[in-house]
Amino acid sequence: MAAVTTMPVEQTTAFEAKIDALTEQVHYLAAVARDAELRRAQWDDLRSEMTPVIGEAFQLVSHELDDVRDFLQPTDLWRLAKRIARNTELIEKMFDQLEGLSELTSDVAPLGRDMFLIVMTKLDELERKGYFSLAGAGMGVLDRVVSSFSEEDVNQLGDNIVLILNTVKEMTQPEVMQLLQRTAAGVREAEVEEIGLLKLMWRMRNPAVRRGMSRMLKVLESFADATPATLGDLDNDDQTNDNVA
Repeated sequence: MAAVTTMPVEQTTAFEAKIDALTEQVHYLAAVARDAELRRAQWDDLRSEMTPVIGEAFQLVSHELDDVRDFLQPTDLWRLAKRIARNTELIEKMFDQLEGLSELTSDVAPLGRDMFLIVMTKLDELERKGYFSLAGAGMGVLDRVVSSFSEEDVNQLGDNIVLILNTVKEMTQPEVMQLLQRTAAGVREAEVEEIGLLKLMWRMRNPAVRRGMSRMLKVLESFADATPATLGDLDNDDQTNDNVA
């Protein structure tokens, strides 16, 4: 009777570990094979779907290129491709700038909407207050001024603009405006009456009357500073008035 040989426990354990490792490798290879088969099937589907599209695109490009065949040569395309290759860094910078501009636009867009709303609100407020109506009326006044003055009048106005502004400046002084206001109020409220010489002398005792006469004398003295040409014009006007009378 043949003797039965038994393997040591250590060898049995090592043998089972090798079998397990081999089984895992077989499973891994089977999974890789399944993935490869799935990818191949996907590529086949994509190729079958894209082939008609690529064919139509190629025909369309060929048809469109027929219009520029006389103006475009293969050497031109090759030269353009080489130029693009040489300026790849510049093109990348341009794309970076475009991306930065796009980000800036997206950041500024909310501010622009807010500014637009503020401007529209302000314009509505000005319209309700009547600024636009006043501006329209001012344009009508400006049209009348333009139609009433010739180019020569405007040139003379430009020559004397400094004198006019200085005169306006003097007239708008507070004391002058107060004097004009009091004078206008006095003319509006005063009653016209005939007075004799004695009553006039009596009124001259009033200090306010004497101050008023002093101011009028100052105004009369200012006429002495007028130029001879101006005085001549005044004399001619007086003579004309006398002749008319």
